Amino acid sequence: METLKIVMVGHVDHGKSTLVGRLLHETGFIPESKLKHVQKVCEDQGKGFEFAFLLDALEEERDQGITIDVSQMFFKTRKRNVVIIDAPGHKEFLKNMVSGASNADVAFLLIDAEEGIQEQTQRHAYLLSLLGIGQIAVVVNKMDLVDYSEEVFNKTREVYGKYLESIQVKPAAFIPISATRGENVMTRSRKMPWYAGPSILEILDGFSTRDDRSKAPFRFPVQDVYKFDKRRILAGRVESGAAAVGDEVLFLPSGKSTKIRTVEKWNPPQSVGGQASPAPKRAAAGESVGFTMEEQVFVERGDIGCLFSDRPLVSDRFQANLFWMGTKHLQKGGRYILKIATQEIECVVESILKVIDSSTLEEISRNAHEVAKNEVAELILTTKKPIAFDTFDRIPETGRFVIVSDHDVRGGGIILKKVEHFSAI
Repeated sequence: METLKIVMVGHVDHGKSTLVGRLLHETGFIPESKLKHVQKVCEDQGKGFEFAFLLDALEEERDQGITIDVSQMFFKTRKRNVVIIDAPGHKEFLKNMVSGASNADVAFLLIDAEEGIQEQTQRHAYLLSLLGIGQIAVVVNKMDLVDYSEEVFNKTREVYGKYLESIQVKPAAFIPISATRGENVMTRSRKMPWYAGPSILEILDGFSTRDDRSKAPFRFPVQDVYKFDKRRILAGRVESGAAAVGDEVLFLPSGKSTKIRTVEKWNPPQSVGGQASPAPKRAAAGESVGFTMEEQVFVERGDIGCLFSDRPLVSDRFQANLFWMGTKHLQKGGRYILKIATQEIECVVESILKVIDSSTLEEISRNAHEVAKNEVAELILTTKKPIAFDTFDRIPETGRFVIVSDHDVRGGGIILKKVEHFSAI
């Protein structure tokens, strides 16, 4: 059965955790013992039970009333397995949201029908567009607080729809719900007869997974090299495409090449009768595997394996869009650590072409010298030595990156294009 990964994002207190708790409860994937435990904790603390508390495993989160970390929960629909990534909405935890959302197939963007569209609501949508999540549903929650008003829903859809269109995001649907009361979550709500679209569960089964990544060009970032029984195993995750025994693989930026001898998989499935399955011959997108090669070429962490027929770019200079989350401003000429897939290298901000406000999309400045927290910049980065990468529109997995400063993630972005060096004549 295929697996769909979804992320819930939105402004703090707009009901993400409540919706997740409701889904887990309604699909029967919350043990009765845990439900009773949370109900008792709520009773002991003198507050009413909420479905959101089912997810707040940390006492700190329960006390503060906000979701701090990214949690993962699991349930099943009739069609597939679903993994829910519950991302925080508080502005101080944006980088946690980015790390959670980057692995998702689908995003649900929640808006409180009573409170309306907030700055974070727009910022999160912009981040999702940078992360390349093309399947998005906008969920207008807490409709019970506005008497299930069609007018309120339509106004929200009109205003937010225009913003999404301006950042080239096309939502699959706008869904009015009440997560607290379960309206339009599992089945269509009788409280909103004017709405003819899908419920949350129905739209989940309509989205596609990222399994089709196997049809893209082969990309295998090397995570590590292990030695077993005199064999060198190149370990990592196939981010896109597929490769098979006998295929000749080129590793970039090192430029080494050799053919695949074997594909090594951990915990391979057993055949009928308890006998080991035949040795795997192929590895495809999403699989964490190891390869042994016919020749013992020197390959190390950070190299990206590809097929000769379709290679990534190799350069020490590229143009990118960057969302900055650091308290200290990003500086032109500043030195930072760049991470793309398993590559980690020092980079310099060569130039800041323009800076825009991520909420209003207004251009703040051109040829700037710094980027403030929560601003988006189009810039040129130069790395200490050539690295392998793709443009984001071609292969998102090797076209997105993060910037690290003071041992913490301070920004994330996508690669727009390779930039050539021009020498004076």
